[in-house]
Amino acid sequence: MDLGSFLKVLLRHKYTLILVPLVTVIITFFLVRNQPDSYLSGTQIATGIVDQTQKTLSASSEFLQDAQVSQEFGNLTAVMRSKKTLDQVSYLLMIHDLTTNKPFRKPSKELQGMNASARKHAVEMFSSFYKNRQTLSLFNPDQRGLHDLLSSMKYDDQSLLQKLTIYRDGNSDFIVVQFESEDPNLSAKVVNDLCREFINYYSLQVKQNQLKAVNFYADLLKAKEDTLNTRLERLKDYKIRNRVLSLSEQAKALYAQLSDFETRRQQASKDAIAYKAAMNDIDQQFDPADRRYVESSMIRLNQRLIATRSQLESANNDYIQSGFKPEYKQQVDSLTNVLSTQISRSSDKYIANPMVSKQNLIEQKLTMQIQYDLAKSSNKSIENELARLNVRLTELVPHEAIVQANENAIQIAQDEYMDILGKYNQKQLESSFSVLLRQIETAMPGAAQPSKKMLLVIISGVVSFIFCVLVLFVLFYIDNTIKNPRELANVTKISVLGYLFKLSGASFDLGQIWNGNNVTDEHRKFRNLIQALRFEVDNEMNGSKILLINSMAQDEGKTFVALNLAYAYAQVNKKVLLIDGDFTRPDITKAVNSTYYLEDFLSRNINDYNFTPIGKITTMGNYGGDMSLLQVDTEGDIRHKLNHLKSVFDIIIIESPALNSLNKAKEWVVASDKVLTVIKAGQSLKEHRKLHISYLKSLNSQFIGGVLNEVDKSQLTAEERA
Repeated sequence: MDLGSFLKVLLRHKYTLILVPLVTVIITFFLVRNQPDSYLSGTQIATGIVDQTQKTLSASSEFLQDAQVSQEFGNLTAVMRSKKTLDQVSYLLMIHDLTTNKPFRKPSKELQGMNASARKHAVEMFSSFYKNRQTLSLFNPDQRGLHDLLSSMKYDDQSLLQKLTIYRDGNSDFIVVQFESEDPNLSAKVVNDLCREFINYYSLQVKQNQLKAVNFYADLLKAKEDTLNTRLERLKDYKIRNRVLSLSEQAKALYAQLSDFETRRQQASKDAIAYKAAMNDIDQQFDPADRRYVESSMIRLNQRLIATRSQLESANNDYIQSGFKPEYKQQVDSLTNVLSTQISRSSDKYIANPMVSKQNLIEQKLTMQIQYDLAKSSNKSIENELARLNVRLTELVPHEAIVQANENAIQIAQDEYMDILGKYNQKQLESSFSVLLRQIETAMPGAAQPSKKMLLVIISGVVSFIFCVLVLFVLFYIDNTIKNPRELANVTKISVLGYLFKLSGASFDLGQIWNGNNVTDEHRKFRNLIQALRFEVDNEMNGSKILLINSMAQDEGKTFVALNLAYAYAQVNKKVLLIDGDFTRPDITKAVNSTYYLEDFLSRNINDYNFTPIGKITTMGNYGGDMSLLQVDTEGDIRHKLNHLKSVFDIIIIESPALNSLNKAKEWVVASDKVLTVIKAGQSLKEHRKLHISYLKSLNSQFIGGVLNEVDKSQLTAEERA
């Protein structure tokens, strides 16, 4: 996109860019000149969201992230703008205007048409809806009439929102509320009523929600308490029924007893083995006769000591079954001493003769025998006690599983109860505090705002100007027509030998332009462009003499270019032959009285045709008709006869049919040396034109380029227009 071209478009439409904003400014001025002054009233609401001086012990006192703070303020401003809040203000305004002699606004037609009864009914209805915080239903005919009355006075929620401004003051804790109207008292009343209704409504909603939360947690707390008590009672009943105290302590005690009994059983077994081995050693020291004597003596002694030993075994069993309590140990030790004394006395009495020398061995064996028997007896008692303890331990396992399950359930219920209790206490605490919203100061009637009339007038002019520029830009952007030689070269990628601007006037005389004395500046510039084109064509001809001039379609100016190019060659003393090769539209033939005709020249023998140049420019016309070149003569004869003309003329210019005539134009291309195509400015390069361009490019060096005709002077640069 060429910025310079767009600027030219703007310059071309400069009067439009001036007149449209001017008319818009004038219309806006007359529309706003009677606009009443406006009065702005405002106040602030402290929210307590980020103000640390108003923090309490509630959960809301915790530090909030910026996103949460923004969300809180967004919710508050949304509630203030809600229809439910604004309806309350609308009702108050309408009640005021219905019940006072000095309404805020001029009564509308609907209000003026109401009689006293209708006014009274409206006041009652508005008061009822205000008291109950209800919204008018448009499905109800009576309420719809009230809504229409509000709308007629511009007191409805949508009308109020248009002049209402609500925003957070920077990053502070305050919400700014402002209202602008034509009455300062109206502005102040709207702001004060809105703040009051908002604070009341919001406080009511918060308190109701807090009460619901407290009641909810109270019911939930009661349910959790009942669940906890039920599970505690269930565990208590189970322990009573199964005579279970502390299972962990019982199991610990049983394990300790089992460990102790295991140790003592091992000790008793070792003692029995040791005593048995010692008695065998003593027996080895006696000969058979002594052994019989000792055994007979032992039998008598054992019979005497049975009672004491039985008491000792009984005491030892009691000592083991008691879990080795010290008081039973004293009894065992006492009986052991008694038994030892009896053994000593008995051995002195019965065994002193005849084996006095082995008295000590006999006493030792007797003592060891008693200890051996006592160890064997203890071992059996310990085994019984171990079996009993294992049975008791086994009986504890199912109780442990059931008690553990109940205790886990109790722990869960207790945790839930404590969690709900904490939340209940928190909600109770929050409900005891008042809502932090408060109006900082009462809104007062404000002063008149600076007039915006001039600003509106200026804005209207600027907006209309920008709108015109945008429209022109859109038209320029979607315009893909070729308007100047640069665009032609960029779009088609062909060589552009020159251009011709469009001459002013409905008609003009080429003879006067080229040969007249009184030539205008426009005609002089035009002649210079033709001479420049002639120079470029001469360079491209490179010694060739037959130049074919065609176009892509009719009425693009190929006849005009051919005639002017012939005049340009004549100006440099060239003998020019101008041939009208367009049989369908023989425009050159019509413009010039031709002496020679193409059909006659091609149909006769070259030697029989008397062809003499007439002046510097000789014209060969045609009789017209729907025919092509090869229908007049063969290609070879045509070439031969045209070559004959080369010896007579310096340059032969042929106008052929347009390329959209297909073979009629292409037959002339075969007979010519070079091809020059005339393209009319202001046309877009459509698909069929692209095909013609491709065909011309396929001619390679035979196609010397194009010339852009009827270029708008406004599309030319300053240098090109000079």
